[in-house]
Amino acid sequence: MESFRFDSGSLEETEAFLSEAYTPMRIGGRPEDARARVARSEAAGLVSDRLEFGYTMAYDAGCLNRICLVTVHAGSFADTTGGGERLFGPGETFLLAPPDRPYRGEVRSARYTITMFDPGLLAEAAATGGGFRGPVRITGQRAFDAAARRRLGSAVAYVRDQVLGGPGEVGELVAASAARHLAAVALASLPSTVLGDGAGPLDGRDAHSDTLRRAMAFVEENAHRDIGLADIAAAVPVTPRGAVRLRPARGDDSARVSAPGQAGPGPRGAAGVRSAHGLGGVGRRPLGLRPSGPLRRGPPAGVRSAAVRDPARRPAPGGAGLSRERPTPPSLCGPRPGRPGRRGGSGCGRR
Repeated sequence: MESFRFDSGSLEETEAFLSEAYTPMRIGGRPEDARARVARSEAAGLVSDRLEFGYTMAYDAGCLNRICLVTVHAGSFADTTGGGERLFGPGETFLLAPPDRPYRGEVRSARYTITMFDPGLLAEAAATGGGFRGPVRITGQRAFDAAARRRLGSAVAYVRDQVLGGPGEVGELVAASAARHLAAVALASLPSTVLGDGAGPLDGRDAHSDTLRRAMAFVEENAHRDIGLADIAAAVPVTPRGAVRLRPARGDDSARVSAPGQAGPGPRGAAGVRSAHGLGGVGRRPLGLRPSGPLRRGPPAGVRSAAVRDPARRPAPGGAGLSRERPTPPSLCGPRPGRPGRRGGSGCGRR
């Protein structure tokens, strides 16, 4: 395990050190006290740095080429990459920047921890955990929710205090295993191409509109090719099972299906897809038929439709000649007596 310390009150020395330790950067500020302190511990490509700046230091840096997680203990961070300002305060653990993109911002009298590892470990974690085969990238800086923040912060603290900062020296095997564990926790806690912006797999939730549009565009652009489900899943990207479940989110008017050669929006949802491809009856069967039985256009033999009645069996005026026909039972899909129906129709047949 390697370790070193840096302690300087010169902006020029601090800039040279940071450029060598992380990535080429320019820093600036007008501090009364320009003291900067950095302590590093490193093993098997896993890095944990403790940093402290007693002033506001602006930075403009190049690509890190590593996953860099920052945990703020005191003070604050302001990320101004791409315009705007995103603030991070004490107790937060966040992604500093995508590994292949430059970044800029300010460290405002902050004490914090930086933890870094190889971005290739994300793909290993995704392939091991769920068989994901598409490009693996972290797409957001903040964790999903409070539970994800605690989980990510605890994983970083374990690496910092036990693996790289504990008593004695850990071996390469322990450090490498801890790096893989941290990569898996980061992937499970931050928005990514694997989990999207929620804590469930992309194939277990409604697809975002842009995901559905990408899938539809890929199919249209490659209509001349012999493409399959795996090709669509890899292009979006989602898992193959997720490609099957792609559908417009409820209330979304941005993704509609049109029949071939038809201009303008067409019917939406699964029914629209079936109609556009001449499969209007697929997936539906009359009540009373077994799934393995033949589909008929009318009701099963021996069952009289409620909409067609024998005029002779209608009750005569004054109550004479009452029919013995049993009243039609209430629909199994209709609202129960005394309970209002669900919005948007019954809950029957929900998938």
